[in-house]
Amino acid sequence: MTDKTHSNEHSKPSISLKKRLLDSLKRHPKRIVFTEGEDERVLEAAARLVKEKAIAPILLGDKARIKVLALKHKIDTKFIHILDPKTASDLPLFCKRLKTIRKYQGKIISDPEELISRPHNFAAMMVQYGQADGIISGNKSHPAVITRALTNFIKPLTHVPKIFGTVAMKASHLDNFGKDGLLLLADCGVNPEPDVADLASIAIETGKLAHHLLGRPPRIAMLSHSTHGSMSTPSAQKMKAATVLARDIIAKEYLEIEIDGEIQTDVALDTAAAEIKLNDTRAHQSVDVLVFPNLDASHIAYKLLQHVAGADCYGQLIMGLTRHAAQIPMTASVDMIVGTAALVACESIKYRQLYPEDEV
Repeated sequence: MTDKTHSNEHSKPSISLKKRLLDSLKRHPKRIVFTEGEDERVLEAAARLVKEKAIAPILLGDKARIKVLALKHKIDTKFIHILDPKTASDLPLFCKRLKTIRKYQGKIISDPEELISRPHNFAAMMVQYGQADGIISGNKSHPAVITRALTNFIKPLTHVPKIFGTVAMKASHLDNFGKDGLLLLADCGVNPEPDVADLASIAIETGKLAHHLLGRPPRIAMLSHSTHGSMSTPSAQKMKAATVLARDIIAKEYLEIEIDGEIQTDVALDTAAAEIKLNDTRAHQSVDVLVFPNLDASHIAYKLLQHVAGADCYGQLIMGLTRHAAQIPMTASVDMIVGTAALVACESIKYRQLYPEDEV
């Protein structure tokens, strides 16, 4: 996932987000569990992470099959922990703890071992009870399977209405791609039609993550086909209302986040367009976070940026939970898996600084 360079004088310096994340993890190594370990891409990614001394990878699956796959592709598994949920020593303990999970309280589970030994469920229990720091999933499964496991077994953040997905994208070779060549896009994978409260929460939580990654107050754009009332459609009104609500929460919580909306994408990213359409000095700075009105818009946008414009993609992070996870596509490259694992691990480094102790 190397950052591309461009001869255009406006191009930003090619600073790899992945390298920055991995460098920080060398000081704070984390344990990341991969739910679909019987995959040569995951094995290669795990080997790279071990070589970087940044992450302790845990691969779930049949040990014999994974060992054969590693041998076939000449991948050293010496420092890669391979775990079969069906025979894991923690399986009986996780089965006992199933009774304490809200969704299953008071219910009779006919075969708790079969339920918990499913890789996605087992991984979720691992991070919930401190056996790992984050989850990478999706290289061989559908998003609904991952989302169901996370919502069933991981405690949600009480102040976030719904979980949602955030994608981090890096494109130093593209003009107008955020102030530092980095953009966070949300919600790109979970909620088809988020309402006003959902959108405000998505903006704020993604803004907190941007602050964590960038080390400065981020700017957020609530995207629309309208800019500050140029169109009075229900969708534009929804984004405008979400902006008002988010600003109110930001002010009450004294957060270092700037937000604008509803605004068009060119106004959010292209300072030349913003100068023409807005009489506002803030228009001279590009935004860092793009919040979309619905899932169709966000998903289409990030896939176009990745597959047509060549932007590097990390994630998507599943946010709104007290633990950390990311859902990668079935088409994920080794570089994407490495970068996403690094992003998930870094999200957990300062997590207790983002949220009070009693929320986790």
